[in-house]
Amino acid sequence: MATGGRLGLVAATALVMGNMIGSGVFLLPASLAPYGWTAVIGWIATTAGAMVLAYVLTRLTSALPKAGGPAGFVSAAFGHSAGFFISWIYLVSIWTAVVTIAVAAISYLSSMVPALGNYPAFAAIVLLWLLALVNMRGVRTAGGFQVVTLALKILPLLVVAVLAVIVLWGGHAAPPAFVPGQVTFHAVNGAASLTLWALLGFESASVAAAKVERPEVNIARATLWGTGLAGVLYLLVCSAIGLLLPPDVVAQSPAPFATFVTRFWSPEIAGLIAIFAVISCVGAVNGWTLLEAEMVRDMAARRMLPEWFAAVDGRGTARRALLISTVIASLFAAMNTSRAMQALFEYLLLLSTSAALWLYLACALAALRLGVARIPALIGVLYSLWTLWGAGLAASGLSFVLMVLGLPIWLWLKHRKPVAANL
Repeated sequence: MATGGRLGLVAATALVMGNMIGSGVFLLPASLAPYGWTAVIGWIATTAGAMVLAYVLTRLTSALPKAGGPAGFVSAAFGHSAGFFISWIYLVSIWTAVVTIAVAAISYLSSMVPALGNYPAFAAIVLLWLLALVNMRGVRTAGGFQVVTLALKILPLLVVAVLAVIVLWGGHAAPPAFVPGQVTFHAVNGAASLTLWALLGFESASVAAAKVERPEVNIARATLWGTGLAGVLYLLVCSAIGLLLPPDVVAQSPAPFATFVTRFWSPEIAGLIAIFAVISCVGAVNGWTLLEAEMVRDMAARRMLPEWFAAVDGRGTARRALLISTVIASLFAAMNTSRAMQALFEYLLLLSTSAALWLYLACALAALRLGVARIPALIGVLYSLWTLWGAGLAASGLSFVLMVLGLPIWLWLKHRKPVAANL
């Protein structure tokens, strides 16, 4: 739990798993429906890649305990300018991730309150501000909220996993036959790019290092355990939904988990599943909200953003960083009000994923440069490049453009005041 305004091992692990188990596991079956068995291979590739990158981060944390997180690793290897641009694009990825998960929460709520489906962006903005208010109460409150929501969000995953076993055991459904010729490198690449969204967040404990108790021990444990457990749950549950339901049914469902339970159990229980899915998304929005405020505060403390945002209140909350982050996330949602629910979700998903991949690529390259875990780091570099390609030119290109848009801020800060020596 969180003690003394800091996150203990349980809360740090909940931060990692809670940020990972959010919208992805509940909405991705719809996006992955056309892939069939290829999606299973994509899940395996993504989980393996995420575990390698998570291991690289833990090794960098041990080698550079005073770096303060991923941005510090990149700065140590390639200089302050590289550290800024990677921090900036990762911050952009957090802003878009918060919006994407909020949209997913509204998608599940719309299965109970259909009117919300007409205004997904506006409803998402309301949710963003409600969770910002929770984080205003401090790290301890946000950490406790994360532990509770993690416990609740695992329940529907277990229900679907057990139900899938019962369905297969009783012969009520059978997965489609595996046809090797339908599995292509390009298809696996596309599926892996989508599934990586579900595993974004394994770096959460490293990013929030300043808020973690005994970071030299707890960050590695929370990162590896959280990533591994979430990856296994995703593989089992999403594959069951995607393979046991007709692809067209899954693809058109705004709430695939609820659809699965309705088909094989009862509509009443499906209604409860939808409620738990909303709780899951809300918990993830809470965790990412904590992370975005901490990222802005850390960048301000390193003079990568105006120092005005580095201030914290008596509870250790960076209120200014939290407010500006929520405003910007709200703008991301408002700019996409014309998109339908699933289109908005998938667009923001790929944008957030490709933006986060620049951080993963930079950390893997930093490990190579610093001589830390070189073989895993090389695999991490290749995996990051492969997934950036799979995300598509539109999303990866836009994320690169957003990274470059940080240039005026960096030039202004360098002109205004020398860069902090401890970057």
